[in-house]
Amino acid sequence: MAEVDVVIVNWNSGAFLSRCVDSLLIHGGADLAKVFLVDNGSTDGSMGFVAGPSDQVEKVFLGTNAGFAKACNRGAEKGRAPYILFFNPDAELHPDCLRRSLDFMNSPAAAQVGICGVQLIGDDGQVEKTCARFPSVRTFMGRATGLHKVLPGVFPPHYLTDFDHRESRPVDEVMGAYFLVRRELFERLGGFDERYFVYFEELDFALQARQAGWGTYFLATASAYHKGGGVSSQVKAHRLFYSLRSRMLYSFKHMGRVRGGLVWLITMGLEPITRTVLALARCSRADVRNTWSGYRMLWADMPATLRTAWQMGRAHGST
Repeated sequence: MAEVDVVIVNWNSGAFLSRCVDSLLIHGGADLAKVFLVDNGSTDGSMGFVAGPSDQVEKVFLGTNAGFAKACNRGAEKGRAPYILFFNPDAELHPDCLRRSLDFMNSPAAAQVGICGVQLIGDDGQVEKTCARFPSVRTFMGRATGLHKVLPGVFPPHYLTDFDHRESRPVDEVMGAYFLVRRELFERLGGFDERYFVYFEELDFALQARQAGWGTYFLATASAYHKGGGVSSQVKAHRLFYSLRSRMLYSFKHMGRVRGGLVWLITMGLEPITRTVLALARCSRADVRNTWSGYRMLWADMPATLRTAWQMGRAHGST
């Protein structure tokens, strides 16, 4: 029985995309219902290199870069399978990964599990540290200052760096590169919040799922390949801008206006200084340029960012 629709968002993914789709068609087997390729206005011709049976691969062209969250939602709403897998174009499915994920999700042990992630294996053959905790103000302070590396007990890092990812366990969040979710839950929560252009949308969803009584599980007995940063590494300044913007939206929405304001002060007042100092210590002029280019974009967008953050906090009931 075909149980899974796969949604892949493409934005200039190049050769990664065709390898990703091929891996799904080869290893998805009878579990795979349909692959929805949602293109966010790519200009590299990557969608044209993807073949595959028309009854299994459907291409959706948005015509512009509408954002990752919105593209995911557009792909998900086209399917009907009981599970949706959001899969990065720089990832490749390993044999039995999908089947093992579904066996777990259909087991009594997963009755209240809404989201499942798997081991992601990098180019070096090592398991990536992809599981994370729900962040706090101290998490963002540690990230901004580097204190999460020297005082992790006081400033807990976002990612579970002390967990070797070699055993299965419940976690707060799994990386969106392989994000298997029950369709019933996804539709009940209204999909990803499209006010996040990119980044933090899966964290936001995982927290809302937890609040609705559904957990997230990391399954170490299944794995997929993940290049990591394969596409976004091309636009580092833009990546920083969207990451910091989404951080502030998440903080105001889920932490309240007071703590959201603290995160804003940390992000805008402290972090550009520490990022610059670290870049200079590495003798990386490129990192300095990318940092200040990203912050210039953020300052230019600040009125819109704060307006959206304030609205998100008010709508979610945060104070």
